[in-house]
Amino acid sequence: VGKGLSGGKLVIYPPKESTFKAEENILIGNVVLYGATGGEAYFRGVAAERFAVRNSGAHAVVEGIGDHGCEYMTGGRVAILGSIGDNFGAGMTGGVAYVWDPDKTFEQVANPDAIDWYSLVDMDQKHIDVFLMMLEIHKERTGSQRAADLLKDWGQTLNETLMIVPKEIADRVFGETGQKKAS
Repeated sequence: VGKGLSGGKLVIYPPKESTFKAEENILIGNVVLYGATGGEAYFRGVAAERFAVRNSGAHAVVEGIGDHGCEYMTGGRVAILGSIGDNFGAGMTGGVAYVWDPDKTFEQVANPDAIDWYSLVDMDQKHIDVFLMMLEIHKERTGSQRAADLLKDWGQTLNETLMIVPKEIADRVFGETGQKKAS
């Protein structure tokens, strides 16, 4: 899905008459947004392995992913509103990811060689606003109950969300002020 996406909007959600919880089920398969260079994607449900690999410019929201997410990502913006598999961010050199991590398990699945992660609540307002906008658009376009719940309890959501930045570009993202890495 979305391989080489270079513009436009891709919105995928289950049929309205579905009775299963999208945020607990794989809706899109492996290698979603591979090599995407632009555009937007909103997925109400979980992606399998290798989500946004080699993404260089697309902006996307998904409700969970399998192993190797954002691998070799060079640009774009991704928000993940659910569980994450192993090896997240391996070889990531650009772009930014926002990860809702209520169970505090991100550190166990992240690849620390290429990325650092920061508590979003400690970020400048501009970074918080980007994530908030992504959630609002995701809810509007997909009817996501997960996004609605996260927006409803925004204070808690903000405290449970991480901003993932490649080590290579941290100085460009944060300027000279620097940031404290989440522990």
